[in-house]
Amino acid sequence: MTEPIIRVQGLTKRFGDFTAVDNLDLSVMPGSIYAFLGANGSGKSTTIRMLIGLLTPTAGEVEVDGVDVLRHPRRVRDRIGYMGQRVSLYQGLTLQENVQFYGGLYNLEGRALARRWEEVGQRFDLLDAEAEKIEELPAGTRQRAGLAVAMLHRPRILFLDEPTAGVDVRNRGLFWEIIQDEAAAGVTVFVTTHFLEEGEFCDWVSFIDRGRLVANDQPERLRTLFAEGYLVRVEVDPPRRLEAARHLDASGLVFVPTDTGWTATVPGLSGSTLDTLRRLALVPGASVNIEQPEMTDVFRRVLQRAGEAA
Repeated sequence: MTEPIIRVQGLTKRFGDFTAVDNLDLSVMPGSIYAFLGANGSGKSTTIRMLIGLLTPTAGEVEVDGVDVLRHPRRVRDRIGYMGQRVSLYQGLTLQENVQFYGGLYNLEGRALARRWEEVGQRFDLLDAEAEKIEELPAGTRQRAGLAVAMLHRPRILFLDEPTAGVDVRNRGLFWEIIQDEAAAGVTVFVTTHFLEEGEFCDWVSFIDRGRLVANDQPERLRTLFAEGYLVRVEVDPPRRLEAARHLDASGLVFVPTDTGWTATVPGLSGSTLDTLRRLALVPGASVNIEQPEMTDVFRRVLQRAGEAA
């Protein structure tokens, strides 16, 4: 059985009387994209800084890639790539000079660094910006450069703290293409974001609110637990509606007639439900459209239930 590559137990951080992170338990599997979602000020950045050894917890245990982060914070940094909310590139230096500096930190020099930068720079569309000083680059280009530098040494784990904050839609899309490519290649990605819809790109989603974990599961499972359900729209040409109605009657689902067909709200897409929808889609003149609950709606209901429980 595959073991988690990130283990967190009882993680807590207090600043005086204020508890920023409260008794957090997490497990992240290798090669997965793990989304850590929440509003600004919910504890996301504090958590990620403890996971990579930049901030000492008040209590709890953290293990990353087999390394006890509390005992060996420097050792874990060699195994990870980290991109913070503010891109850690030095102003006054060109992008190429930053690449040489960070390459030296990762023991990448000479031809090895040149080959790796050619690969990464081309992938991130950065080669034409090498001679530009960091402060002169557009925000989206700076963000891409920050992620590229974090990946120079081919880390096994990427920690990304709000990587798409302040960038345009095009760059956000490019970021998520790269993140998904890295995960497909076996890299584990732990990403924080307040763009809740980005949870759709991830294998696992955790919601944090006021320092506490309030939901932790696969996106599909969270929709089943916390959303009203999937909205299914069936439209059928009039001559074929009797045939389609037979499939609806056999499904056991509650469909409401409309002018062009039927609608239904289903709690989840079980095997039997999907079989019914496939049969309906095969009826000549029929179309089936499924609208899944948005992650923002899921998060709203998660917070509502957490408030009721409290």
